[in-house]
Amino acid sequence: MPYTNEEGGLLNNFAREPKVYQAEPPTNGQKRTYVILGIAAALLVSGVIYVAFAVSNVS
Repeated sequence: MPYTNEEGGLLNNFAREPKVYQAEPPTNGQKRTYVILGIAAALLVSGVIYVAFAVSNVS
């Protein structure tokens, strides 16, 4: 753990900072995967909403 000494002799313990790096833009394969996952998520949510309405109207 990195410790620092202050003027009065007090020790402070600070968390280690992660190494900073620049993010890279997504590749074409990653973009395609994001689109497929987005469509799958939209279908899942719309299916759950459809089932909720179908079940709630059964009387």
